Amino acid sequence: MEHLLGAIKFIAAGGVWVIPIIVVGIIGMGVVAERYFVLIRATRANRRTWDQIQPLLHEGQFDKAREATRKDKSAIATLLNAGLENEGVVRRRNDIELAMEEVLQSIVPQFEKRISYLSLFANLATLLGLFGTIVGLIGAFAAVATAAPSEKSALLSLSISEAMSCTATGLLTAMPMLTFSMLLNTKASRIVAGLEIATLKTINMIVRAGATARISHLHDYAEKKAS
Repeated sequence: MEHLLGAIKFIAAGGVWVIPIIVVGIIGMGVVAERYFVLIRATRANRRTWDQIQPLLHEGQFDKAREATRKDKSAIATLLNAGLENEGVVRRRNDIELAMEEVLQSIVPQFEKRISYLSLFANLATLLGLFGTIVGLIGAFAAVATAAPSEKSALLSLSISEAMSCTATGLLTAMPMLTFSMLLNTKASRIVAGLEIATLKTINMIVRAGATARISHLHDYAEKKAS
């Protein structure tokens, strides 16, 4: 309890400019919480869907896989469905890649949005802290100029201490947000990388199945012609 009261007194000592710093910090932590839960849910949904669809792709059951991805609302299901809808319709691998790449480009911003705001909030908190310190120092020197000689030293020390509290509050707000920004960016990048790997595996399985079907068809045709 004493530590909490000490922290409150320390922050309050920064003056009125601590208020916008705290507001920026609250907004930033709100963004962190929202992005964290979105990315966690997306990771779990993608993993669950991939574990369900991958065996169907390996077995060549593209109709079942296509139906499953249509009903699923996860990001990876939307991506896989773009490729599966082209399975049997187009023959060129490049056509399937382009279809899935187009969907991937529309999905990626869903994971990366608002994370960049955290760097902005961190810089804003730091600058507000510095600005509050400068304003506090200007006020401190102005007050010292009109104070009694015996009070100048104590008044200056107190005023500088209060002004520096504003900078410290800004830095304490900025550092966690920069850390969370890096962690969330890493998490989003891993999700995107997972989607890219799933895209490549799906395309390979579709192309491989198509090639196998064509070879089987040619073999049957050759046998019929020979007989």
